[in-house]
Amino acid sequence: MLIFGKNFLERRYFNELGEAFVSVYEDRLVVESYIFSISENLFRIKLLVNHCQQESDYSNVLAEIVAYEENILKTVDTFEKTNLTKPEDEFLTSFRSIIENNLRISDYNFLYSEETGINQKKVEEYNSAIERAILDLEKLSQIQIEEGRKLAMNSSKVVNKSRIWAQFEVAALVILLILIYLLIYTTRKIKSAIEDEEEEY
Repeated sequence: MLIFGKNFLERRYFNELGEAFVSVYEDRLVVESYIFSISENLFRIKLLVNHCQQESDYSNVLAEIVAYEENILKTVDTFEKTNLTKPEDEFLTSFRSIIENNLRISDYNFLYSEETGINQKKVEEYNSAIERAILDLEKLSQIQIEEGRKLAMNSSKVVNKSRIWAQFEVAALVILLILIYLLIYTTRKIKSAIEDEEEEY
């Protein structure tokens, strides 16, 4: 019975470890690569917005910004399919809102025109939105580290439980061996005592 119980527990611990490793990879490590990709696209948008007066073909710049925004939103869609914690969901929702509502540049003339030059107010608005988005990304990245740490700690607990059961199993085997030895020794003593009594008669 003990062996079946231990076998059941070991399978459960093994499954927990497997789930933890998969979660670390899929929900933490891969997600960190999403955050990096999003950050890179945000940085490129910021460069284009901040250097708008240096661009000669504004239509290409707008197309580039839109492409970066679309890349970000595609990555966010993929990110949302992972196993999100409540704080992750909140920061990701906030981030998506910033991208969809505050960074959409429908007309490059909002940023720069030949007649008026740089629209500093609009550039500052975009930069402010980008900074808020970057803060959300930083918080998401911190969550990855914290959740990864939790998974590692839980895995360590599972391993420790398994070690305890292994030690218990060894102790049980030692006790069983002692009992068998005592049983054999006692049986021999009793048998020897019975034979001695029979010889006396």
